[in-house]
Amino acid sequence: MPRPTPAARRLTSARPLRRHTVSTLFTEAAGLPVDAAQPVVTFSPVTLTVPGRPAPLEIKVSAPVTGENLPVILFSHGHGRSNFLSSHRGYGPLTDFWAAHGFVVLQPTHLDFPGLGLRDDGSADASLFWRSRVEDMRFVLDHLDDVEAITPGLAGRVDRTKTAAVGHSLGGHTVGMLCGMTVTDLHDGTVLDLRDKRITAGVIMAGPGAGEGLAGTAAERFPDLAGTSFSEMTEQALVVVGENDHNPVFTDQEDWRADAYYRSPGQNKTLLTLFGAEHMLGGVSGYDAGETTDENPERVAAVRALVWAYLRSALSPDDPAWADAGAALAAQSDPWGRIDTKNDVVGPARL
Repeated sequence: MPRPTPAARRLTSARPLRRHTVSTLFTEAAGLPVDAAQPVVTFSPVTLTVPGRPAPLEIKVSAPVTGENLPVILFSHGHGRSNFLSSHRGYGPLTDFWAAHGFVVLQPTHLDFPGLGLRDDGSADASLFWRSRVEDMRFVLDHLDDVEAITPGLAGRVDRTKTAAVGHSLGGHTVGMLCGMTVTDLHDGTVLDLRDKRITAGVIMAGPGAGEGLAGTAAERFPDLAGTSFSEMTEQALVVVGENDHNPVFTDQEDWRADAYYRSPGQNKTLLTLFGAEHMLGGVSGYDAGETTDENPERVAAVRALVWAYLRSALSPDDPAWADAGAALAAQSDPWGRIDTKNDVVGPARL
């Protein structure tokens, strides 16, 4: 399938960012259809002791106050430089919304959280903790009974058959591995495959692309990313990319972060390209996060609504949420993005 050439979609995307000086009414879902929000209960940290892990695994749990048979989102944070957003304390604009609209959201804190002081501890995985991140996610799935028991009011309300994994940036790499993306050890050729069949669908938001597209200096710094391949990533996934998310430090390939869509096999992959968006997709990592270069609360509203709709239909194929969201996006006079899919498993073939 030919790759579309990135083009300027919004005149405002090229303008310098300015802080709002007047009160602005922001919407919840950027004009996209979602169900009614309800109050959310949040409990954190749920602390699990993991044998051999240098720190306990802390999790934030968010869920609607009412409802049964609730689907699950297991969320993996990015490797950002901020003090607390790369932990269970971050990504509130996304996770609060998904919980308010019917999901149980579990946010583990990975070992690359800066507050743990482990990023440069000299261990083989300390640069990115990419392998332990996947192990964290699998451990949470292994101990959902414990998470339910510890979290007040949650026991018996979770549908284990409807579990999705969502991750941003390095968290997208984590989700990719849960969906069948592999990492090859460039020294001995060992291929690591940590896919988990308990994950029904994945959402990879601004994740790293294939290793062959990695720039030389980046490959030297992050050799495990250089072994990344999507050739065996067979599970159902939505790949979310920013049209302007291109960093020459990592790659010369402008659409590198869409590799999970273009290079993976099967017809069950969908690509959401957000016009004018950069790596933070408008500011997904936190409310008024300083690390955001493309601050746009309405773009964040569109992202979370579209991911919500995708997961509703991916986990329950009879749910029309994704088709409805795609139709609404296509009908906008100035749409937030474009959807491409290799078939119509959960939505229209092309919008």
